[in-house]
Formats: sequence, C-alpha cells, structure tokens
Amino acid sequence: MVEPEPKYRRILLKLSGEALAGDRGFGIDPQVIADIAAEIREVVELGVQVAVVIGGGNIFRGMAAAASGMDRAGADYMGMLATIMNSLALQDALEQIGVMTRVQTAIEMREVAEPYIRRRAVRHLEKGRVVILGGGTGNPYFTTDTAASLRAMEIGAEVILKATKVDGVYSADPCKDQTAVKFHELSYLDVLKKGLKVMDATATSLCMDNDLPIVVFQLSRRGNIKRAVLGEDIGTIVKGE
Repeated sequence: MVEPEPKYRRILLKLSGEALAGDRGFGIDPQVIADIAAEIREVVELGVQVAVVIGGGNIFRGMAAAASGMDRAGADYMGMLATIMNSLALQDALEQIGVMTRVQTAIEMREVAEPYIRRRAVRHLEKGRVVILGGGTGNPYFTTDTAASLRAMEIGAEVILKATKVDGVYSADPCKDQTAVKFHELSYLDVLKKGLKVMDATATSLCMDNDLPIVVFQLSRRGNIKRAVLGEDIGTIVKGE
C-alpha cells in the first residue's frame, strides 16, 4: 500500500504542557509522552521535517504565579525552564525509539541543549532530525503560543499544528457549554474579533501578518498528528480569507 503524500513538508507542532501530564494533571506521564513520540516518528517516516514547541503548564505556569503575587518576569522565566524540562523528556522518548533529535533553547544552558540558532535549526531539519525548541521566546510576557508562531516563521514552517484537548475550535468551551458550535474553518480576524481561544492575540496576529495557517486538532485520538500532516479534515483550520 502506497502512503499518501503529506500536505506539508515542514511543520511546527505545538503541544501544551498539560498534554504531557495525561490524567495526572501534573508532571509527565511516561506513557503519554511515549505515545506522542511514536506519533511524531510516523510523521518523520513520511519525510516530513518536524519542529516542536512545548508549553510548561504541567510543571509551572508563570501567569498563575504572577496572579498570586509573584513578580511576573521571574515567574515567566520559571515557566520557560519548565518548557525545557518537557523538551528534554520528549527528546529522550523520541531517541528511545530511534528518532534523532536536537533540543535548542532560547535561554542558554549548553550542558543540556544547544542555544537556539535559526540556521542551525533549519540544518537539523534538513538532515531529518526533530528539533525541539524550548524556553519560549527567551523573554517574559510572551507565551509559548507566541514562541511557536515566531519559530515557525523563522524556520520556514508551512503550518502550525496545535494539538489540544478538544477536536477543534468551538464558539464556547464544549466541556462546559453543550450548545457550543464547532468551526471547521476560521479567518485570523474571526479568531481575534470573537476572542476565540485558539492562540493568544499576539501569536494569532503574527500568523495573520505572515499568512501562516494554524490547524487545531485533538491530540488524544491516536494518529491525529499524521492525519493533520496529510491534510485530512480532523479539526479547525485558521487561515487568511
């Protein structure tokens, strides 16, 4: 059986930190991260170049700490360190199943990862390595969504694949509102005007300015990352009008 051709040849996969926690709600579930690694390997085997940005909410959430009185900049730096911990965990899971990786960080820590250098990241991708980009943008007050948009633009990704808990973008939280309506396609302006929780406004605006599509889909369904890469209709796509 001949594999279908991927729709995208270079992608940026955005994972939330909470996704790595599984049902635990905190920390890293070894089975969950092993499953994610196996799905990424399937995509790499299609010849697709993969970069990954992971959040840190399963370990530390800077905005929540700031809301309780902690200095926002300091809290955000702690959140960046949490994303690097997640990045190293994903690297280990991928390399255990034979996928070559590199972790690059926006905050230098040469003992555990390379510093983020755009041209080096692109070269790793060209060699078939999965590049895991930790540390957000390296600056406080910016989310990992914004980091994903920025890095996607820098490395020339064709799409951002945002893996979430639900199967697309809804008019309201489908877990709380049974009347919530799912959108199959949205424009960037729709997202901004309606205040939809796709990515934060900075990240969405950056994608809009550079015409970079965002595909939002459910991570927990096995094989969805590959389906998204193949261009199947599995969630919500955000793009220009």
